Amino acid sequence: MKFRIGLVLLVVLSLCFGAKSQCSKGCEALASYYVWEKTNLTFMGQIMQTTDVTIASYNKGTVPNQYSVLFGTRVNIPFTCGCENGTFLHHTFQYDVVSGDTYKTVATQYYSNLTTVEDMEWFNDYPANNIPNTTAKLKVVVNCSCGDSSVSEDFGLFITYPLRPGETLASIAGNGSQALDRTLLQNYNPGVNFSRGSGIVFIPGKDQNGTYVPLKPSSAGLLGGAIAGITVGVIAGMLLLGGCVYFGFYRKKEVDTTLLLPSSEDQSSQNGLYKSTESNSAGKGPTGITVDKSVEFSFKELSRATHNFSLANKIGQGGFGAVYYAELKGEKAAIKKMDRQASKEFLAELNVLTRVHHMNLVRLIGYCVKGSLFLVYEYIDNGDLSQHLRGSERDPIPWSNRVQIALDSARGLEYIHEHTVPVYIHRDIKSANILIDKNYHAKIADFGLTKLTEVGSTSLTTRLVGTFGYMPPEYANYCEISPKADVYAFGVVPFELISAMEAVVRANASGEESRGLVGLFEEVLNQPDPIEELQKVVDPRLGDNYPLDSVRKMAQLAKACVHKDKELRPSMRSIAVALMTLSASPEDWDVGSFYENHALVKQMSGS
Repeated sequence: MKFRIGLVLLVVLSLCFGAKSQCSKGCEALASYYVWEKTNLTFMGQIMQTTDVTIASYNKGTVPNQYSVLFGTRVNIPFTCGCENGTFLHHTFQYDVVSGDTYKTVATQYYSNLTTVEDMEWFNDYPANNIPNTTAKLKVVVNCSCGDSSVSEDFGLFITYPLRPGETLASIAGNGSQALDRTLLQNYNPGVNFSRGSGIVFIPGKDQNGTYVPLKPSSAGLLGGAIAGITVGVIAGMLLLGGCVYFGFYRKKEVDTTLLLPSSEDQSSQNGLYKSTESNSAGKGPTGITVDKSVEFSFKELSRATHNFSLANKIGQGGFGAVYYAELKGEKAAIKKMDRQASKEFLAELNVLTRVHHMNLVRLIGYCVKGSLFLVYEYIDNGDLSQHLRGSERDPIPWSNRVQIALDSARGLEYIHEHTVPVYIHRDIKSANILIDKNYHAKIADFGLTKLTEVGSTSLTTRLVGTFGYMPPEYANYCEISPKADVYAFGVVPFELISAMEAVVRANASGEESRGLVGLFEEVLNQPDPIEELQKVVDPRLGDNYPLDSVRKMAQLAKACVHKDKELRPSMRSIAVALMTLSASPEDWDVGSFYENHALVKQMSGS
């Protein structure tokens, strides 16, 4: 069943990424196998469904005979690249499990990263921690390419090539008369960073006679680069299906954001139809909501607005791409440029930000799919909180503004936890993902890891994502995810606001080991005289310009958020109300919610 669903998703993905994603038939292909220690050609032949003699015939310069192969080299192994439903080029190998095998050892070692752990989990029914020791057979799905006539008709045999650390476009292209054209390789793999050290690219290969095979007109298949790195298993279930339906059916100049992007996860809630429940607890009606349009920009527009993505316009670098400053249609904007390997993060952000709108969440203006993946956001003038707290060129943030930043961030999280159907879990709350505007108000950004969930639900995930120092114990240890994981991560932020330290305090020259900020503050707050100890960790740039009682209450609130037992952590609504008591604007208080959450306020006060 999983396999059929995966193929359906790939069909939809092929529609998302244009005509190049079509194939009429399969072809012969090669797999670049990195020879790991203690392996041999016989083993490679067995798992790749060929023979050692055949492998040796394709590697005459590297493998002198079928009896020896050098550790740390690469060999090309032939296999058949099949066309599935006219859209998906791949080969499914069958692997016989032996005792001790895991998805990781099969994917990264035995198949030398030709597939991924996520793909293994997706296409096989066994839980990752419960693969039978014997008799089990695993599906190993390897992507492949049959060429692309729009790039070149000179090449029809392609290598599925897993990138390794230290490799670059230049090193893969080679040197001398046998070197491949670097521009050609990039055109076969649009938007791919060849230096990233992981993921798959597709490069022309030579046959047994050592010559390049021209493209046959009838075999022009799916360009590998069109799906390079869009690994089947990490399609994140139906979340990507939702994103692709967005592209397939609502891809026009202006998209009505009241339409929900359908996905299987949403179907369990209102059958995929958005039911807006945005209201505050006092029943005053919708708050913090705007109805925006998400515009599809052309690559030419984005390139012109960023001076061809020049370094002068680059304002940031994140885990999923670089960010550039631009001015589009008279509005300041920030453009995130992402590799296609980040397609699930790209579609996750679209999935969230085209239907969730709040003054404390960054606003999505539009997108572009051309070579790379581009998301266009409103430009936030003052950078992120991490830069302000630890950037030597920045003025220290006054304490009152720090309280406001905490409150704004809490309101943004409260909204996605309690006022949307279904609710969302951000999964990467940290100071670097909290943006600060010119008035020192905060907006939460970077929704690439966001997960949909049912109200009040807890689920398990097979992939640990996020940032160390902000991960709660139930997630780091058991991959258990719930909205309370965001509460824990948020709890680290007030500790940062107080101390300006990083979530993980690095080891220093005096011999002290690295430690988490949570542990440091727990030690401080558990002292007989916490006030005296607390003063020692307050950001020294504040001098004496802070109310100590307010700092103490903020620290107590953060301590409640990072409780080891997730059930004892407060909700984001309670946190927001508690922070209002520290805010300088009492007229903004929601009195009903204040008394509803009186216990947490008392806890902050130490009474």
